[in-house]
Amino acid sequence: MPSRSANQSAKKPAKKPRQQSSRKSTSKLKSDRSSDDPNKPIRLQRLLASAGFGSRRRCEELIVEGRVEVNGKIVEELGTSVDAKTAKIFVDGSPLRPQKLVYYAVNKPTGVVTTNSDPEGRPRVIDLVPPSERVFAVGRLDRSSEGLILLTNDGELAQKLAHPKYQIRKVYRATVAGKVTSEAMRSMQKGMYISEGYVKVEGAKVLKARPRATELEITLREGKNREIRRILARLGHKVQQLRRIAIGPLRLGDMPIGSYRVLTHLEIKKLQESAEQSRRAAEANPEKPFRSKSPKKKVSARARAAGRSASGFAETRNTKSRKKPAAKPRSKPSTGLAAGSGISSGGVVIGGESSERKPRKTVKTSSKKRVTRKSSTRASATAKRATKRRPGR
Repeated sequence: MPSRSANQSAKKPAKKPRQQSSRKSTSKLKSDRSSDDPNKPIRLQRLLASAGFGSRRRCEELIVEGRVEVNGKIVEELGTSVDAKTAKIFVDGSPLRPQKLVYYAVNKPTGVVTTNSDPEGRPRVIDLVPPSERVFAVGRLDRSSEGLILLTNDGELAQKLAHPKYQIRKVYRATVAGKVTSEAMRSMQKGMYISEGYVKVEGAKVLKARPRATELEITLREGKNREIRRILARLGHKVQQLRRIAIGPLRLGDMPIGSYRVLTHLEIKKLQESAEQSRRAAEANPEKPFRSKSPKKKVSARARAAGRSASGFAETRNTKSRKKPAAKPRSKPSTGLAAGSGISSGGVVIGGESSERKPRKTVKTSSKKRVTRKSSTRASATAKRATKRRPGR
């Protein structure tokens, strides 16, 4: 006799295999869309950037300047697509050849510029790496600052890391003069206005507080020109030293100043993943461009009661313009002369008043004279009263 468990198992229908969902995740779809087809035409500026001619913006400048030739014709129009396999491309007369991508992490010292060309002949950061590869700096770091900067010939990665739209995190260590208060720290994170608009830091914390100096760690998502120095100067603190210690997942570590090292495959992969995540986040949540507005001036209660604005001018509450009645012309005073007498009105009038009124003369008297005059009048009045009371002789 079969057991009950065997009968129950026989009665149960077999489970249908779970159908795999045909939907893909949004991130996978985006990655599929962004994947490059080797047989598909590619934009010329993108091809130049991948070949190591600089960032995509720099390659666009090369095209507009007429320095790029494709299949025997000079191309000056942006957005031109070419076949990377069959097109013959020349830049400044030199054929375009695929270049090996290189990545260097450099600890830039102070006094070194990050541009590839400097008209003043100052030391450049690209002089710190081997000259065999044509590299450029990703982003910028002002001459007075030091720390981590990335040099590469990968234009695609440089575009994603340097563009402010992708909001790559950068960490700095700053030593400033004086003691930084908690109120100043809140002001940095809340935001403030500088000449380039509204700026704020993502994070700020005090690492070490000394009697005459404070060491801070500041995190930014976008780097305007000398942004940290301007923010701290606005708060009344002069920057004594500024050093960048991180760009996204890439860390400076204990590299000596002025040295460089080649990035590992893992570091390159993390940088590319971080840049791709930032790109997707920027495309998923596009933000409207911020328009810097000047802060509104506060109007005091006394000025508000008087009807004045912050600029000091009176406010007009009634917007409708009211027409005022036209003023009547003033009648000229008569000169006492009959019309047609042949004498002009500017002559001398006998027995009448002149048309011009003479101003009254005001005599200024001192306070002492006024007191003496009052006392003299009082004395004369009392003397008169005394004579009246005397009996007659």
